[in-house]
Amino acid sequence: MNIKSLEYYHKLVQEKNFSKVAAYFDVSQPTITLAIKRLEAEYQTTFFIRDRSHKELVVTDMGYQFDQHIISILNELEIAAKEIKRGSEQKILFGLPPIIGNYYFPKFTPALLKAGVMEQLETFEGGSTDMLSHLLRGNIDLALLGSLEPIKQSKLKVIQLASNPFKIIVSKQHPLANKGAVAFSDLKKEKFIDFSQGFVHTTALKQLAKAANIRTKIIYQTNDLHIIKALIAQNIGIGFLTDLAILPSDELVALDILDEGQPTFITSLASRTNHILTEQQAAVFKVFQDNQ
Repeated sequence: MNIKSLEYYHKLVQEKNFSKVAAYFDVSQPTITLAIKRLEAEYQTTFFIRDRSHKELVVTDMGYQFDQHIISILNELEIAAKEIKRGSEQKILFGLPPIIGNYYFPKFTPALLKAGVMEQLETFEGGSTDMLSHLLRGNIDLALLGSLEPIKQSKLKVIQLASNPFKIIVSKQHPLANKGAVAFSDLKKEKFIDFSQGFVHTTALKQLAKAANIRTKIIYQTNDLHIIKALIAQNIGIGFLTDLAILPSDELVALDILDEGQPTFITSLASRTNHILTEQQAAVFKVFQDNQ
């Protein structure tokens, strides 16, 4: 068995056509046929059935099961290649969602500088959902992640660092500014400024809206927190943010949410379970563990 044979196999499951797979890899069709026959002989089973009457290639149940293992193998090999390349460059690719990056991460920078790892950090910004996906695919080494529940995945090593409530954010000129607290059902006529998809906030907002049996009116979405806060300050709409993102200097008012069972914003640090941390990556992990 070799890696190329696994790549041929996976593509054949997708295409169900030997000629298309051969053209994709720029090899002869007999090369693909021989690779598949070797795999079937090695495992003493049939992965593909050639239905000549219908001119179809049928993947057997065991063929689909074997493909799931091949997908895992190819993914791990791809991740390994990325890790080896980054290891030689001594970089730490670090995922940072905007809110965590702007309002939580800075308090750790003195300790990171003291540990001598700040210069190795190469940060990537995006929503926590996107950062989690990048982490699992091996595109980044470590990530600070926001979530609504403690992250429990067998493929991840996680330490929970903080938990912050969500708030309704309004302008100082908004009629609700003096309320102090609101029920989510009272917001059915309000216009919301929200994050784009891929952010934990959008999921939490949908959960609250569903529980209150209302449909939120989203008038603008962006990945830029500063734009969200600026539009809210101008009283164009209201927002839904973790209180982690609100500073005393903001021209905004944060209102408590009265609804029971509301979500909280959990901040965690994560790496892949099967990734052996380099000395520098382990130092980063230790900084967050010791200073949370």
